Amino acid sequence: MKEIFVSGKSLPEAYHSALKELYENGEIVDCPDYDQKQKECSMTVFVENPTSEPRISRLIIGGAHEIQQYEMELLDGILDFMIGADENVWEYTYHDRYKYQIPFILSELKRNAYSRRAVMNIRDFEIDSSNDDPACMQSIQYFIRDNKINKKPELHCKILFRSNDLPEAFFYNAFALIRLQERIAAELGIDVGTYTHRSNSMHCYEKDFDLIAGYIKGMNERSLDSLTYNYEEDFKEIMLEEIPSILKMVEEQKAKYKK
Repeated sequence: MKEIFVSGKSLPEAYHSALKELYENGEIVDCPDYDQKQKECSMTVFVENPTSEPRISRLIIGGAHEIQQYEMELLDGILDFMIGADENVWEYTYHDRYKYQIPFILSELKRNAYSRRAVMNIRDFEIDSSNDDPACMQSIQYFIRDNKINKKPELHCKILFRSNDLPEAFFYNAFALIRLQERIAAELGIDVGTYTHRSNSMHCYEKDFDLIAGYIKGMNERSLDSLTYNYEEDFKEIMLEEIPSILKMVEEQKAKYKK
């Protein structure tokens, strides 16, 4: 499999580079589980300053509602109650897999700021080895290292996915995981460092080939500013406005499953 490394100062910059690299250099291979072909490579996406603006790409499927809901799912576990609700619902959520590990992460990094042991395991072998939809994310690791310029400690995040759909899932995953990184950094009283997102199979399904081609066309014809939103100045407020409807959906689902 081809190995590709992309980087960017901001998340959208890195994401757009990843789209272009996969489209131009990904290998077309069969994907029999989904009865179609896919473009695929192994890819590492490095974001130098994940909290820098702009933080939101317009080249995503969905918008403020979907991003806000996914952030609340991953950070706050608003849909954890769906696990095992019935045979047609979920086997896991990422939040449920990592939530009990957070105290260890905090205590370990407070014990030794240079630790290499601050790892949260997301894969559950007993469940994922027999699940038709096993967890894509495998692990989260944090490091505290000093900024080379100002010498202040920063929290760096390293994510491993076994599989990641670049146009449909990556941006949501990365944005929410950076928000989690911010939360843990705040608990530790330090700044946010770099974000590194590794997928052993970064891919785009055949049904989305035209979609990703359209994204590439937009990147070639328009500036980064016209393809992004600033989060703090603009998009955050729009996302927060979606919370009431999201919470209403949660209550409706709880009533449906009598949770």
